[in-house]
Amino acid sequence: MAKSIKTPKKLHVMHDLSEVNQEILPLKALADRELASIYGLTGKVYTPHIDEYMQVCIKKAAIVDCLKKQGYIPRSDVEVISAALDFLHPRARTNAVFEYQGAQYQRRFAPLKLSKSGKNVQKWAKFWLLQLPNGNIDPNWELEVREIWPSYFLIRAIDI
Repeated sequence: MAKSIKTPKKLHVMHDLSEVNQEILPLKALADRELASIYGLTGKVYTPHIDEYMQVCIKKAAIVDCLKKQGYIPRSDVEVISAALDFLHPRARTNAVFEYQGAQYQRRFAPLKLSKSGKNVQKWAKFWLLQLPNGNIDPNWELEVREIWPSYFLIRAIDI
């Protein structure tokens, strides 16, 4: 039986990151305005600007990850510390807090993939958040987590 040959993914260059950043700017403004207009509503809401913004964010994350793998951009502290915590505490439960290099980190889970009925979570996204001394989550750390792994914050009813 012949093995299928996997075609390599396109390697990105720094210019790709500049292009996607230009694409993201107007979409972020539209998505923020759309989110503000639906705040407080329940049920299924059609959100084309937020959806388009999230797709471009996912595209940007893929480009940045490719550039990091090629060595053009260094890994961030969030990625390095998250990888270390994943290695040290692979079975950490949600909201568990661990100390690493003098700081407290909280394990969080978010639904990543739902069943077809939408009632059960089939796959969870796992990430770490930095806790401030007062017990709150560091907002800058959380923003960086959302930028590095934007797909973690999209609930999907289909395979990823």
